[in-house]
Amino acid sequence: MATDRSKGEVWVFAEQEEGKLSDVPRELLGKGRELADKLGVPLAAVLIGDGVEPLAAQLFEAGADKVHLIEDKELKVFRGKAYRQAFVEAIKEVQPQIVIFGATHMGRDLGPAIASQLRCGLTADCTDLQIDNYTDPKTQETFTNILQQIRPAFGGNIIATIVNPRNWPQMATVREGVMKPLDPQPGRKGEIVRHDSHLAGFDIPVEVVEIIRKHSSVNLKGARIIVAGGAGVGSKENFQQLHALAEAIGGAVGASRAAVDLGYCEHERQIGQTGVTVRPALFISCGISGAVQHLAGMQDSAKIIAINTDKDAPIFKIAHYGIVGDLNVVVPKMIKAIKSGNK
Repeated sequence: MATDRSKGEVWVFAEQEEGKLSDVPRELLGKGRELADKLGVPLAAVLIGDGVEPLAAQLFEAGADKVHLIEDKELKVFRGKAYRQAFVEAIKEVQPQIVIFGATHMGRDLGPAIASQLRCGLTADCTDLQIDNYTDPKTQETFTNILQQIRPAFGGNIIATIVNPRNWPQMATVREGVMKPLDPQPGRKGEIVRHDSHLAGFDIPVEVVEIIRKHSSVNLKGARIIVAGGAGVGSKENFQQLHALAEAIGGAVGASRAAVDLGYCEHERQIGQTGVTVRPALFISCGISGAVQHLAGMQDSAKIIAINTDKDAPIFKIAHYGIVGDLNVVVPKMIKAIKSGNK
């Protein structure tokens, strides 16, 4: 058990379903590696389930130094109270200083429940995590190497930095897609630490009878080409032009928050701080002004083409190629040129 909390490990919840890891733990381990190295402590993944030990090898290859393994037949499927009990007892035993969850359905259920039971803080939907010093403005007490939990606030209009210097562990959920996974290191090894589930005689009030999954037809994170529209598209009907362009070049359709709020596009296509973060090879922006909240979700695209009637739109500052014009004129011409094979 760690006695000096500043020497505590950095933990990442290795979310899995039916014995398969999603991309989220790999993303979190990428950021976790950075945090742990700065603190000079081990990076560990917390793997919970039944018969999931083989997944530890993938977590080591993704950057974990340790895997804290909790296996029990009662943990085969996710049930919040059972997972919370097992996780909380492991935290009490090891005393990590940082615990990170993905801002998924599972992470948003489990993270706050653990924080509530341990009476510590949790910052939800973070878009960045950093280590820095913090001075309390009231007491002037200085805390070193504190987790800076960064997230949009007030509907994405400001960026807030939140700290939890006193009641540890420092906990956060992190939005999907905002952290970059490390390149896998095949054959990398680590230490497996087994823990008791502490579920013997524990009342689990929920029984999972059936699991019904509805898979999204949109995979913006995996798309190499994205055609995205904003409020400037003008209508839901005009968005069909973007679908036609995306189909012509083998891409996916995304949208800014403004377009989603106006009902032009589904929420699952929203890109930005309050949506998904993407890094495609080509991003075509149509009628998007380029508010900072949107740019945060796509500015790492390899190539950006912006189409906007306003030559001073902020989107042009990060675009590799800019077209000042009406997208209702430009996009049909692009589709025609692509289909005809003209360059």
